[in-house]
Amino acid sequence: MLKDIKFYNKILVLILILTLLFILGYNLLHYDPILGYDAEAHFAYVDTFSRYLPREVHLPTDQETREFFNPPLTYLFPSAIQVICRNVSESENLLDYCKPIYSKTTQVFQNLLYITSIYINLLTLKKLGTNNLTNVMYLLLTMMLAVNYRTISMIRGEVYILFFLSLLIHRILILENKNFDYSKKDILYFGLLIGALALSRQWSFLIFPSFFIVILTLKKYRKNYFKFISFSFFVGFILSSWFYFYNLITYGSLIAFNSKRESDFSLMRFQELLAFNETGRYLFSNPIRPYFGNNFFPILYADTWGDYWGYFTFTSRFLEIGRNQMKIGSYLGNVNLLSLFTVIVILIFYIRTLKNNSGILTIKIMHYSVIISLLGFFLFVLLYPAGNSGDTIKATYMVQTINLSVFIASISIQDLKNKKVYLLLTSCLILIFLYNFQTYLSHFPIFYPN
Repeated sequence: MLKDIKFYNKILVLILILTLLFILGYNLLHYDPILGYDAEAHFAYVDTFSRYLPREVHLPTDQETREFFNPPLTYLFPSAIQVICRNVSESENLLDYCKPIYSKTTQVFQNLLYITSIYINLLTLKKLGTNNLTNVMYLLLTMMLAVNYRTISMIRGEVYILFFLSLLIHRILILENKNFDYSKKDILYFGLLIGALALSRQWSFLIFPSFFIVILTLKKYRKNYFKFISFSFFVGFILSSWFYFYNLITYGSLIAFNSKRESDFSLMRFQELLAFNETGRYLFSNPIRPYFGNNFFPILYADTWGDYWGYFTFTSRFLEIGRNQMKIGSYLGNVNLLSLFTVIVILIFYIRTLKNNSGILTIKIMHYSVIISLLGFFLFVLLYPAGNSGDTIKATYMVQTINLSVFIASISIQDLKNKKVYLLLTSCLILIFLYNFQTYLSHFPIFYPN
């Protein structure tokens, strides 16, 4: 039976890898980043930033793009491609000519970052003592997250968070296994990762507190850990703080944003975010905007497994362009219903991992990162309401939390001693994966809109 399971896993891993490559390749052909969230503003950031390179580093102002508040690391690669393109091209309109080139090249680059992140996480799982069973489950659960495919198909900083976070977790586990007997190279490397995260997207700051909170739970190597983390974060601060001080000097806030912060907290606003007003009516029948208003959890759920905002499977701007537009609401409702099983599996094994691995520092750090990120994101939505549309509630903003949850849950799958239960569980998830498959693919025509 055990040999049969191992053979089954090898075949399934191969099929999943080939399927992932198909999904990514398909979306490269069928989705253009210009169709993404606030795409025009992100492209304006690249065009402005690249215009002064390589002679000068000019951060776009709030007059040049409404995405001015974002750190520059995300835009460095597309800007470099833009610079190369305009120096080798003989087009009369370099801006328009080079835009689709750096757009598609960046999409390919981000896909590579995503694949690398998955590979690094698999290496980390192996170091945690897991076997092929867990590798299969991690691959499967990760590939079931529809939000991942949208995120990496747009020019966004969240995919960089996934990449640097995978390296960060891998490194912290290596050091934990050595009781934090660290070197100066370890400090520089870890500090570089922290600085890179801070310069990727502001959401990464919700990960950092967990590295200090866990100190309270340590009994051994507490002194070594505290010194290592303090020195590393100091290096990260030196590398990244310039951008946030620039925001403070220029816009009056370390974490500037493109909308005004709500100064008056009202109980009604808080209750509205926590409400499930139209959930029973639409979550499993037509989970698309604007049916959930400002309801935090219904939108986050529907946007994780389906496409609440409609940037992949449907969109109000291109109603006649996408596939199956008239039936998509019903389909996404069924996706949400089936995904309840997936969520239950993740929750059960997440809790099981915490219970059975309470002594592993790396798992504690990931767990606290999940909790703090979710609470911090809720506070952000509370502070920056977008009218009654719930526009600031997007699962893409929380891919770090969602992917960390899947990672943690996958760790305890190895404890399944009953192989029949494992096969049944895997089979059910594969069936759900196949039914949800349309949510992983762009519904736009090939090479649209070019």
